[in-house]
Amino acid sequence: MNILAQQLNETLEGSAAYGFLSSLGRRMYFPKGIVAQSDEAKEKAKTYNATVGLATKDGVPMHLEDIMSMFREGALTPAEVFNYAPGGGDKELRRIWKDEMVRKNPSLKNARTSQCLVTAGLTHAISMVSQLFFDEGCSLVLPDLFWDNYELIFHDMRGGELHTFPFFRDGRFNVEGMKEALMNEGDHVRLLLNFPNNPTGYTPSSGEMDRIVDALVEVAESGRKLMVLCDDAYFGLFFEQETAKESLFARLADAHENIFAIKGDAATKEDMVWGFRVGFLTYASKGLDEAQLDALVKKTLGMIRCTVSNCDRPGQSLLLHAYKEGRSVAEDKARTFDEMDRRYRAVRRAVSQHASCHVIEPYPFNSGYFMAFDTKGHDAEELRRHLLDSRSIGTVNIMGTTLRVAYCSVEEDKLEDLVNQIYHAAEELWS
Repeated sequence: MNILAQQLNETLEGSAAYGFLSSLGRRMYFPKGIVAQSDEAKEKAKTYNATVGLATKDGVPMHLEDIMSMFREGALTPAEVFNYAPGGGDKELRRIWKDEMVRKNPSLKNARTSQCLVTAGLTHAISMVSQLFFDEGCSLVLPDLFWDNYELIFHDMRGGELHTFPFFRDGRFNVEGMKEALMNEGDHVRLLLNFPNNPTGYTPSSGEMDRIVDALVEVAESGRKLMVLCDDAYFGLFFEQETAKESLFARLADAHENIFAIKGDAATKEDMVWGFRVGFLTYASKGLDEAQLDALVKKTLGMIRCTVSNCDRPGQSLLLHAYKEGRSVAEDKARTFDEMDRRYRAVRRAVSQHASCHVIEPYPFNSGYFMAFDTKGHDAEELRRHLLDSRSIGTVNIMGTTLRVAYCSVEEDKLEDLVNQIYHAAEELWS
């Protein structure tokens, strides 16, 4: 094992995070190689900098003018478009994202968290977590209604076991089922929660979130080490007053020495830049000091280095300019939120008109981009195909039992018809 990895492991030993490291995670480190030496040279190599494999002319990256001309003149420099980004992302962008994260989650104000690291989208962040903290045979506890990519990442890629519990109980998040599932695990327990949830579009109320936190603290009090991965892909899209407005990560960051919290989020949905693939990864625990948080950052930098090397530069530059100089960022985001809120309420009205239908049943939903139907023992794939073939309507089958509807991508005035057609198609098949 590399001496740098050994040193990081020694720093983390005894912490809430250490026992979760996979064999790969223990071996991982950020090398003092080309990238680290190039970063040092940027500060000190004033005569010549012959470190980076990037062709320049008069200090400017060589580039295709046909590409540069696609950017508005004076908006970005060639360096902001064509240069490599630092391995952990643009430092100023990371600082701004963290400041905004704390603003949106006031509970983080006095909590100790790591730097935010830029990832190549939220999927990349979750994938790195799986590699750093999961070995073959490790178990992951999560609700039974989950994004299908989790299975590919944690089970198929890493050989982990997915242990699920029923998402809902009496129309609310199943706190008791979650706690029971966690207490049935061993000394090191891994949990993944995604709010607003994909596929259901559900976020716990403030009271439910209190009970979730209390339950997780009880698990930690039992002596178990608990790692909680918070997938906050749709953070901020909360449409009801009672819905919890802070990330679970914020509530766990300083909750207990045995709780190791990880936050994956992204500009992807929060700032409507889906194709930019700019995500973020942040660590926290009451039991982690600054040196230990830095050790986790260095291991993650090593993962970034040996997977994508560094993340998209133009996307980071565009976001940074928008955050610093944008004239309508807040207004555009507010307008988008209002549009999603109207679509959400249109779907709620349409669903309420079919309360007497028992062939399919909507799961509770209050946030995000989606709502979903329980197909009540019928094959969701059959309904998906019927909608597609007979009505040219596209929906998503989730594990054969759930039909997901992304109302975010359908105009408000078309949503009533969409919902009606889904109900009618289900009745045609199964009534």
